[in-house]
Amino acid sequence: MAFALAACAEMLWPDRPMPWRCARLHEMGFAVGLWNWADHDIDALAATGASFSIMNGYLEGRLGDRAGADLLLASAREAVAVGRRLGVARLNLHGTGLGPGGRPVLAEAATPAKWITARDTLRRIADLAEETGTVFTLENLNLPVDHAGVPFARAEDTLALVAAVDHPRLRLNLDLYHAQIGEGNLIDLCCACLPWIGEIQVADVPGRREPGTGEINYAGIARALHEMGYAGPVGLEAFASTTPEAALAAFRAAFTL
Repeated sequence: MAFALAACAEMLWPDRPMPWRCARLHEMGFAVGLWNWADHDIDALAATGASFSIMNGYLEGRLGDRAGADLLLASAREAVAVGRRLGVARLNLHGTGLGPGGRPVLAEAATPAKWITARDTLRRIADLAEETGTVFTLENLNLPVDHAGVPFARAEDTLALVAAVDHPRLRLNLDLYHAQIGEGNLIDLCCACLPWIGEIQVADVPGRREPGTGEINYAGIARALHEMGYAGPVGLEAFASTTPEAALAAFRAAFTL
């Protein structure tokens, strides 16, 4: 096994309580990814014994303006405390807060002034991470299908920002589902992002289901990542086309060398 495999509990077994989902993933040998921690009983999740790979590192705020940045930093500090209770490895950020359906709370264009503020906000995040011994990631999103109006969304944007800060506690959450929709050229993208990757997330296109259901050759990507020397976490952030167990088996097969 070349990679540490995880799966997003939010997207699997939707009829089951969240602690059950986390315990089931742990039983199957996967770490757990979460979205909004405020939706869950943290003590109940901790009691499952699961390893938590990633969760949202904020509940409100945005990168590109000072008021939004202050909200983001305050929310990130709350997330750090929750993350410690669960032992979460990485706390995840986006260019702005996401509301229902993944739509931005505040749709906005990334002007040159907002780029500078976003870089400075991420420097403050890196300082918080250094202070608290945590790791934050910045995730790319796709604009055409799921997240129209989110600033700093494309992988080229998140790479530019994280590389500009260049701090070991600020990494990329490189989501290849989003990148395929918005940009493509995934293997070259992985290579360009490699020095800053904290986690890779996957789902197939179209449909956001497990590897093997769409157009992405994830077995080929896995081989390429291994040849690049990447041995970090890979997380399935996908809906199951049939059963979650079958989806997880397909994911594991694609990323087992």
